Amino acid sequence: MSTFTEADLPLDVHHGELISLADGTTVRFESNGEAKDIMVNDGFNAACTLFPGNDFTVQTSSGNYKVTCEFGDSMHIEKI
Repeated sequence: MSTFTEADLPLDVHHGELISLADGTTVRFESNGEAKDIMVNDGFNAACTLFPGNDFTVQTSSGNYKVTCEFGDSMHIEKI
């Protein structure tokens, strides 16, 4: 599994990869058809399910991060 850090932002994260943010929060996704289940930290329950064109904000002690998904096998994450 590939791991990226906040220094790599903005970034497209693909299935099987995760990003570790400045405060240690990790973000990854699981595909659910065209929807993406966004997982924060080690939990197996999705923080949210994103459909193409939607976004979700991950709030951490080091800042806020916008996660978006389109068709395809990736999620885009950027610091806002």
